[in-house]
Amino acid sequence: MSRPRHTALFAFITVAALTLTACAEPTGAAGGGSDETAAKGRPPTTDVVSKVRKDEAAAALLPAKVREAGTLRIASSVGTPPGAFYLEDGSTPAGADIDFADAAARVLGLKLDREVASFEAILPALGSGKYDLGTGNFGVTDERRRTIDFVTYINDGQGFAVREDSTLGKVTDLTQLCGLNVATSAGTTFEVTLQENRSRCARAGKEPYEVKTYADQAAVWISLQQGRSDVVMSTINGLRYAVTQQEGLRFLNEFKRLDVGFAFKKGTPLAPAFRAAVNRLKEDGTYERILKKWGTAKSAIETSEISPPEIT
Repeated sequence: MSRPRHTALFAFITVAALTLTACAEPTGAAGGGSDETAAKGRPPTTDVVSKVRKDEAAAALLPAKVREAGTLRIASSVGTPPGAFYLEDGSTPAGADIDFADAAARVLGLKLDREVASFEAILPALGSGKYDLGTGNFGVTDERRRTIDFVTYINDGQGFAVREDSTLGKVTDLTQLCGLNVATSAGTTFEVTLQENRSRCARAGKEPYEVKTYADQAAVWISLQQGRSDVVMSTINGLRYAVTQQEGLRFLNEFKRLDVGFAFKKGTPLAPAFRAAVNRLKEDGTYERILKKWGTAKSAIETSEISPPEIT
């Protein structure tokens, strides 16, 4: 799948902004990265994948035809750090999602044939058989579990960010957003959550908030910076990273935690092998090295699971 030109442009703008407007040194506690290059406003470049070795026990869980082929088709949604984004060349994907997928594949002795696809297109494409697995910081929800299998590898979730001059306080109830313009990415759990709860404002006698959706994450941040939106709802890790790299923004608060996983077609025979691969990465220390690289230690899970119930 070819990448639309406007997506490439927005990705370039985002990386340029993260590089040129860094205003604070990211810290592991803030979720912004602990690598020296990240502290200078550039994404970390530490190689944490190439030394990962094949684990025969995990590989044995793969279907025979997959072991023989040695390749899987993966669709990756590429947005912003630390999940997945483009390096300055505008074409090379990097990020925690990329590292976790590549590392798991190495444990299983597989190569990944990666295509970049839009977030909202990946899950339906898995069902049609176009791809074997997908990554895109996909939160595990009960609704998605009806048609998709997940193998968890981190815990992330929903949160909010605002401009520094915002008077909005910690959001514990979505009715606190009534009357505001809320920016988020199209086709995400954030959009679903916002749309499902919008009517609560009217029931509370308040003006409903407006949901502004964008196909590109860079456009979400531009809308906030330019005042077209009052608040952004996005991933906890993505928000924490972004506000350390862009002037005039602040992370507001976490709203809801969700497990995040590799996504597969429902009933996939690949899930047990990938669960074993993630747990092997935890055993050999690669898992912690990836989290440290991207400053997301708070997203660690104790063990990988297949399609666990949604966190409530």
